[in-house]
Amino acid sequence: MNLQVSRSSCCYCSVVFDDCKGNNKLNFEVSNPDFKVEHDGSLVALKNVSEAGRALFVHARSEHAEDMAEILIVGADEKHDALKEIFKIEGNLGIPRQKRAILATPILIPENQRPPFPRSVGKVIRSEGTEGAKFRLSGKGVDQDPKGIFRINEISGDVSVTRPLDREAIANYELEVEVTDLSGKIIDGPVRLDISVIDQNDNRPMFKEGPYVGHVMEGSPTGTTVMRMTAFDADDPSTDNALLRYNILKQTPTKPSPNMFYIDPEKGDIVTVVSPVLLDRETMETPKYELVIEAKDMGGHDVGLTGTATATILIDDKNDHPPEFTKKEFQATVKEGVTGVIVNLTVGDRDDPATGAWRAVYTIINGNPGQSFEIHTNPQTNEGMLSVVKPLDYEISAFHTLLIKVENEDPLIPDIAYGPSSTATVQITVEDVNEGPVFHPNPMTVTKQENIPIGSIVLTVNATDPDTLQHQTIRYSVYKDPASWLEINPTNGTVATTAVLDRESPHVQDNKYTALFLAIDSGNPPATGTGTLHITLEDVNDNVPSLYPTLAKVCDDAKDLRVVVLGASDKDLHPNTDPFKFELSKQSGPEKLWRINKLNNTHAQVVLLQNLKKANYNIPISVTDSGKPPLTNNTELKLQVCSCKKSRMDCSASDALHISMTLILLSLFSLFCL
Repeated sequence: MNLQVSRSSCCYCSVVFDDCKGNNKLNFEVSNPDFKVEHDGSLVALKNVSEAGRALFVHARSEHAEDMAEILIVGADEKHDALKEIFKIEGNLGIPRQKRAILATPILIPENQRPPFPRSVGKVIRSEGTEGAKFRLSGKGVDQDPKGIFRINEISGDVSVTRPLDREAIANYELEVEVTDLSGKIIDGPVRLDISVIDQNDNRPMFKEGPYVGHVMEGSPTGTTVMRMTAFDADDPSTDNALLRYNILKQTPTKPSPNMFYIDPEKGDIVTVVSPVLLDRETMETPKYELVIEAKDMGGHDVGLTGTATATILIDDKNDHPPEFTKKEFQATVKEGVTGVIVNLTVGDRDDPATGAWRAVYTIINGNPGQSFEIHTNPQTNEGMLSVVKPLDYEISAFHTLLIKVENEDPLIPDIAYGPSSTATVQITVEDVNEGPVFHPNPMTVTKQENIPIGSIVLTVNATDPDTLQHQTIRYSVYKDPASWLEINPTNGTVATTAVLDRESPHVQDNKYTALFLAIDSGNPPATGTGTLHITLEDVNDNVPSLYPTLAKVCDDAKDLRVVVLGASDKDLHPNTDPFKFELSKQSGPEKLWRINKLNNTHAQVVLLQNLKKANYNIPISVTDSGKPPLTNNTELKLQVCSCKKSRMDCSASDALHISMTLILLSLFSLFCL
């Protein structure tokens, strides 16, 4: 059975109850205190109600029967059905039909109620009136945190709230109702009791996502969306308490129009409303606009709460202005032989300096066939820095004319083009300077044998003066000669030796000797050029081979009579070095004491033919290289014969004077051969 109730006014409805015996002492109880049933069966709302979609329960009791019915509250715009009989007894035995033992209808409580507290908010009904039975309430908000918000009269079932509620903290409470006897034993239930907190408009709209910055390109069509502003309202989104509407309160600056933008009141989209002509960044006082945006709840009605935020809108530049040179012709002067920046070319551009629509790109389009010039952009000033990267020669050309073009990094918009002002001419004058003479070739190379006679001619150097338009003479001098081997004729440049050239000198690296010469012109002031001479020295067999080692030791009772391996080396180059020839000077006397065996081209081994007494011996050896003519080095190997006991060698000179006649004769022979 539906009870239809308007949201905006009280509603009167008749209910019918028939116990088949005249309804004597009929009594009605309603679960919601905002309603009552009159004695004639009229259901009356005691105040304006907004519980559409909620249910309430009516309990009817007479001397002979009782019953309970659920009534649904619908909105004023719902379909209104005719009232029907909602209470009746089935059959005629007089036995009551009980639908529920505990009736716990949902309860609605507005948030932020004012004192006094506690205040009644609803009632729980039990169809059986067992004497001594008690109602008990439990759940979150009663005996669970937050505790003590709700309580129930254990006898009457009246539910009350003890303090104001906050829907934004907790919107719904799910409690349980039980009926117990005097000992606390549950005799009925539990039954769920839902308590919902009715929203009040107690939260202002808030803009939480700031700062809000939007961009729109200049010249954009009317209606271009710039950005979206969205506010948040903590109130119930299903009510007008959180139904937001947006509005622009203020625009700064107000030119060229006080209404440059519009905001969609429902979506919060900010769009342009001026013509593209007015949305011109170069004609505006500033490319930045600030809008104070208001969000109001209650659908924007005057009673709504408001919140504000600032939206910053930046007018972005597009390349609708080409760069233009500040003058058609620039002048520059540069000395020949010098590199670096010679002139800065200035341009003007009305576009945004922070964008590629302003930054300039320069190109030399004529007058630079030798690629002697380059131009780069100064990122701070946007000027074109024209530089000489290859030294200029006054004698070749004293004047240069360059044609320079300037463009932007970003392309121009289609209806704009580069004009004559985007090109300029640069006139460059080259100043003559006294340039130093130049050696030809440089470096100079020559090959000579070492040990050539002093005074030999090495070569004649040649230097010319680049200043062909001036008549100057050149004089030569030695600049660097590490070994002091050379001299140069100051007039004709002839280089001759003043000492013997030695390939084995420490001043020679990789068979090459390097010297530097100066050529000095007669200009004012004089200019100098430097020439380098490399002399490659060919080897001559002028170094005898050397022998190593020159000392050996052996035990007087040694079983291995191979005394030492000798090696030979030569400072000369092949073929003036190995293979070497090793020989012993002739041994005189009744017996031979040692011999020498060749091992390879550079080494030989000395072997004793018998054990010798403890003493010092000198063995004469000659080594000869393979040069033409060959060179021989006669030297002596000092041999110490020592006593060896318990792995200890004693080479003291106690027997040093024990020298055989053979050794004396050999020594004399060695001296005689030298």
